[in-house]
Amino acid sequence: MSQARFLIRRSLQGLLVVWGVITLVFLLRFITPGSPVDFVAPLDASPELRAQIAINLGLHQPIYVQYFDYLFGLVRGDMGFSYIRGRPASGIILSRLPATIELAVAATIVAIIFSIPLGVLSATRRHEPTDYAATTFSLVGISTPNFWLGIMLILIVSVGLGILPTSRRPIGLIPALEMLIFQLQISGIRTWIAHMILPAVTLGTYFTAMIVRLTRSGMLDELGQPYVKAARAKGLPETLVTYKHALRNTMIPIITVLGLQLGSLIGGAVITEFVFNWPGLGTLVIDAIVVRDWPIIQGALIVIGIGFVVINIAVDALYTKLNPRVSYE
Repeated sequence: MSQARFLIRRSLQGLLVVWGVITLVFLLRFITPGSPVDFVAPLDASPELRAQIAINLGLHQPIYVQYFDYLFGLVRGDMGFSYIRGRPASGIILSRLPATIELAVAATIVAIIFSIPLGVLSATRRHEPTDYAATTFSLVGISTPNFWLGIMLILIVSVGLGILPTSRRPIGLIPALEMLIFQLQISGIRTWIAHMILPAVTLGTYFTAMIVRLTRSGMLDELGQPYVKAARAKGLPETLVTYKHALRNTMIPIITVLGLQLGSLIGGAVITEFVFNWPGLGTLVIDAIVVRDWPIIQGALIVIGIGFVVINIAVDALYTKLNPRVSYE
């Protein structure tokens, strides 16, 4: 099977998954106690006013009519209207999405920079102090809750030492890059980096610890394979054997976990965003749940689901690039 046919097939499968996510998210509103009318109508609203609000929200129609109207609206890019905020839900969600993507990608970069070298060193220096230090770090990193780590970093680094800011980014990455490119000012990118470090480290610590363990176990398995012994017998440098051959064959499970965890970071950065008052999807969903702003809740969950599907398709496409023995079948 060619790569194009594979991507088309996986895209069709992804569309089915997205459709399932949309259906579940839509039904979630009907199985959750309470009504959106309760949060839109005044406390002293009359039954007539409540009925009119229900009509404006489309809640008076049968559930199947609401479902197909919602599907057709999504096809047009319409996620509904947030009566709580007085704005279309799609605009609100898309305005918050870049902050979450920036945080998730930054946390992933932090994890890759530290985890893979630590995992390789731990495997090549087995039962040495480096190995013990790496495995101890991975154990501590996996066991440490994100919210506690974030609070400790704020107290020590920001409040105690006064090195980095505590919360909320005043500028996004794109505006900072525009200032750098068009105005030759580094203040924007410097501010963005300063506000990004603590949240990225907080969110990426668990991720880093997990990849360290995965890299170490994969490298130990690959370093014992016959092709590694043959490469060493040919006199190839140990660095070439370790990084070009053994690490390359270890990367497939690592890439899989990286893709899955990147999707998880996009959807699961709620606690970290809350601790650092980060203006992303996580804090938006929390605020929307408190006031039962269903268009925002549904739209954000659908965007997160689409992100998972796209990332998984990209990961599958990378497999054959890393290891030609992997077939598209």
